[in-house]
Amino acid sequence: MKKALIAMSGGVDSSVAAFLMQQDGFDCIGCTMKLYDNEDAGVSRTRTCCSLDDVEDARSVAFRLHMPYYVFNFTADFRRLVMEKFAQCYARGVTPNPCIDCNRYMKFDLLYRRAAVLGCGVLVTGHYARIEKQADKYILKKASDASKDQSYVLYAMTQAQLAHTRFPLGSLHKTDVRRIALENGFINADKPDSQDICFVPDGDYAAAVERICGRRFPDGDFVSADGSVIGRHKGIIHYTVGQRKGLGIASSEPYYVCGVRACDNTVRLGRIGELYRTEADAADFNWIGGSVPHAPFTCTVKLRYRQPEQPVTVVPTGENTVHFVFGEPQRAVTPGQAAVLYDGDIVLGGGTLM
Repeated sequence: MKKALIAMSGGVDSSVAAFLMQQDGFDCIGCTMKLYDNEDAGVSRTRTCCSLDDVEDARSVAFRLHMPYYVFNFTADFRRLVMEKFAQCYARGVTPNPCIDCNRYMKFDLLYRRAAVLGCGVLVTGHYARIEKQADKYILKKASDASKDQSYVLYAMTQAQLAHTRFPLGSLHKTDVRRIALENGFINADKPDSQDICFVPDGDYAAAVERICGRRFPDGDFVSADGSVIGRHKGIIHYTVGQRKGLGIASSEPYYVCGVRACDNTVRLGRIGELYRTEADAADFNWIGGSVPHAPFTCTVKLRYRQPEQPVTVVPTGENTVHFVFGEPQRAVTPGQAAVLYDGDIVLGGGTLM
């Protein structure tokens, strides 16, 4: 019988993914990655950590489905590959997306390899996206439910990973998923979706950065485009490009964060017009098809997870670098965020904005 390793977060999506794989004739093993301890998330040791609750929810569903279930301790890897990178990015003045790194380094690398060790030819997650094979290539596509589509955070997947991964929810809507969970008596059928970064449950990114780095970040100058000092900031880790709130600058016309410079500990402010850019560059670019295009081409790009796609001309400048010329000026193009390319429903690839 075909074997599948199901990555179970404790939520309804991965639980229904497990059920659907069983229905498709797979011998399934459930697992949850233990990624952090209470102290890593700034939670008191005396409290029950949300991650422990998630493990119990996942275990309950696995028991109901008569599946073996394991918890894999990946805390050291998660701290090194995701948490420390998150903190180091803010310390350099760029804004990271740790969910992308978690998918890239944890689920579709470490867990993907663990699946092979367990004799599972397929790794399964509850992501809302689709994988299809066209000729001799695998393609990554948006989910049928546009409101839940997660293809943006999966752009780093390779051909080998796509070949051995299943997204059973890709063609379903969230209402269908909750209905299936309810019909099967899953404990998490009505469980709310997670909204925050898992290791920052209170949403205080700056406190998380200082906790992970083990140091505080000094205040410094707010400066204008010409270098004039216009105020004081409370540490560069508190700011990201496009931010308006929390600046503490009294002005008849609002200021926005236009740039963060770790090298001289300054935060550049400007008016709304200074936020717009017509061009940008990205590095660490992954072409899902496996090869770099030979010439410039047009498609659409998403510069943030919830941003609508925008028309763009793409100019490959190296094996993993790309230059973008936007069809219309784009607001708050933020270093550290992902730029993901689409051709209709197909994800072409993505990289990190510079």
